Amino acid sequence: PMPMSLRPQVPLAVPEETRRVARAAFPKGTLCLRIADALGPVYQDGQFATLFPRRGQPAAAPGRLALAIVLQFVENLSDREAANAVRGRIDWKYALGLQLADPGFDHTVLSEFRSRLVAGGAERLLLDALLRVLQEQGLVKARGRQRTDSTHVLAAVRGLNRLERVGETLRAALNELAVVAPEWLRTVAPAAWYERYGRRVENYRLPKTEASRLALAAEIGADGQQLLVVIDGATEQPGLAQLPAVTVLRQVWAAQYIEVAGHLRWRTSTEMPPAAAQVCSPYDAEARYSTKREVAWVGYKVQLTETCDPACEGPHLITNVETTLATTPDDNMVAVVHQSLEQRDLLPGDHLVDKGYTDSRMLVEGPQRYGVTIVGPVAADTGWQARVEGGLTKAAFQVDWEREVVTCPAGKRSLSWLPNTWPENGMMFEARFARRDCTPCALRPLCTRAKHEPRIIGLQAREHFEALQGARRHQKTEAFQASYAARAGIEGTHAQAIRRCGLRRCRYLGRAKTHLQHVITAAAVNLVRLAEWFAGTPVAKTRCSRFAALRLAA
Repeated sequence: PMPMSLRPQVPLAVPEETRRVARAAFPKGTLCLRIADALGPVYQDGQFATLFPRRGQPAAAPGRLALAIVLQFVENLSDREAANAVRGRIDWKYALGLQLADPGFDHTVLSEFRSRLVAGGAERLLLDALLRVLQEQGLVKARGRQRTDSTHVLAAVRGLNRLERVGETLRAALNELAVVAPEWLRTVAPAAWYERYGRRVENYRLPKTEASRLALAAEIGADGQQLLVVIDGATEQPGLAQLPAVTVLRQVWAAQYIEVAGHLRWRTSTEMPPAAAQVCSPYDAEARYSTKREVAWVGYKVQLTETCDPACEGPHLITNVETTLATTPDDNMVAVVHQSLEQRDLLPGDHLVDKGYTDSRMLVEGPQRYGVTIVGPVAADTGWQARVEGGLTKAAFQVDWEREVVTCPAGKRSLSWLPNTWPENGMMFEARFARRDCTPCALRPLCTRAKHEPRIIGLQAREHFEALQGARRHQKTEAFQASYAARAGIEGTHAQAIRRCGLRRCRYLGRAKTHLQHVITAAAVNLVRLAEWFAGTPVAKTRCSRFAALRLAA
């Protein structure tokens, strides 16, 4: 295709005829009319200049394409439906500043523009440009209150068991080779492969007994190994080894098979690598299997951060989006979110998060590095003493950090203070008490279950220990409950993004395109909320069942 160049244009006002007809058709206004009137042109052509070459035929105005894509997600439309809306809807022409007779563009332009955003690493631009406009108007402010939470996202691939996975991975590699080097593949592929991998590998067609399934797994493994050997030896086709499907084939074979005496053996369940290292589908090699409580899925996680200042101060707007592998723990993401917000001068003063984010490291790093106070419950003490009435947890001991002495509830002092000999548990020091003090102590049954050894207290670094213990005490107060109550609203944001924009399911393959989907979703949700704010619509109250309402009435 001919390259497209960008000729940036200054955004023009809404044509007078478009304005007159739109006002007559929608006297009470619509989302598109309110956004255009209140914010003006949200996106400028010049913001996307780096995504286009300097030579080539003129491209469609990227500022209009960006807004059209966000409006597409506002109404959860397909590309063809969005292109038809640009062509035929008065309110969309009003928002895009188009003449009523403007023919719009072909629906394939939207896909091409999204590909440019991903290739140029500009996925966040659609949200950041909107936020800059809102910052200029005072609708988004730094050092307020924000909240973050994650939710799971299903990849756009079908679930595969292990046998289906290896079969489909080999089939995907053969299909890609058939496109890139058809003549070469015809000379190396045995006749049996056409029958075995010519159509989709589905479990209902596979053997049912365990022995026959293991035999088939070995057969597929040998076929895949044979193909990789042939590819590595194909000096006349040097690019075949770097094909994406061949790379995935190597990854899947390394995870599913072990080579023993020159032959591949199907791994047992105990020999499998962790879920984070396993490709779940050859068609989306970045999607991962994960579980969270009763939910199991293959795909990704999305972290949404939004403002949550009192409703009288402005609408609650999404300020940051992070898309991660499904296996990425939430507590790894607080620093990532803070770094992203800092770059755009949007750091909060208070950051409301749930227990999944609040380890001691974050409690210390947030205030020290970013000046952000982490508001959220911390994990309870996991020792058995915390589950026994009257049990003596670490909180019952007094720590003198200057003298390196720990005093127990019975008034006895520790005998030694040494570096921790088992760093895997996250502790830096060990404070050991004397056996002569612990053995006869009346509190021993509530303190330690060791038969003869005295109590040993593991300690983190001082700032981490004090932050964790302080947080555990503070979260029991009414002041904490009142400040933390606002975090629950992020669940409503997830629900709105899922219902309105299809957040739960990937539209595209791969994390980069999925992240773009999430960024556009965030911008779309913000436009919806802004339109309601400009219209004076109050925030809906939390719903209450009719039965629960009886108690409130009483």
